[in-house]
Amino acid sequence: MKITFLTVGKTEDAYLKEGIDKYVKRLKHYTKLELAEIPELKNTKALSPEQQKAKEAELILKKITPLDFVILMDEKGTEFTSSQFAAYINKKEVTTSANLIFIIGGPYGFDTSVYQRANDKISLSRMTFSHQMVRLFFVEQLYRAYTIMKGEPYHHE
Repeated sequence: MKITFLTVGKTEDAYLKEGIDKYVKRLKHYTKLELAEIPELKNTKALSPEQQKAKEAELILKKITPLDFVILMDEKGTEFTSSQFAAYINKKEVTTSANLIFIIGGPYGFDTSVYQRANDKISLSRMTFSHQMVRLFFVEQLYRAYTIMKGEPYHHE
């Protein structure tokens, strides 16, 4: 199984890039992880939020195959503890032959068409974080999940 982490826009802050790179490098010992970025839309001032979401949706949906298991990072998604998230990932590895694709949308969230295509939604918190910070938090939690599954001492309960 391969995991793809698909984001709209790029991470610009060096300290966040450094953190993301650190966990992506660590994750290579556990799983195939691909980071994929969809460029931010240009000239969006003339677009309504709905139009912007629709244009982003076209780009997102082009990156997904019908066989992929799509998980949106969404504030209305299911919240997990780290151990519960590890169990979720473990279950997907055992029961799903499809690639897992985790998606972070643009500044206004996801278009209805992306919600309709999604297989699941996950929330990292009820709080709102910047899209760039969510990327770091997600890859750290994914790394933590794999160390929990392997019984390694990274996570303490």
